[in-house]
Amino acid sequence: MLEPGVDVLAHLVPAEHRWITVSDGRVTVYGVCPPDAAQRCRIEHRLACSGQQLPDLWPWLTTLREENGRAAERLANADPAVMAEVELPDAG
Repeated sequence: MLEPGVDVLAHLVPAEHRWITVSDGRVTVYGVCPPDAAQRCRIEHRLACSGQQLPDLWPWLTTLREENGRAAERLANADPAVMAEVELPDAG
């Protein structure tokens, strides 16, 4: 599973962790070194997940993991949405 909404410059990510979107919409590991300077890539969710015990692989990834942890806390502490009563039409 890839981290949603994260699109990183490929040269910031080691080759074995780079996932690029190919022309048909699928993603594949992109092991070309060095990548094109403008090439962007995706990363696996497990690398950005604040719940994983990982070493400090890259400073920008540590910052992303910390922010993901804060976002998860905010979501867990948010008031559950109250559904308004809606009158539905009869099925008959």
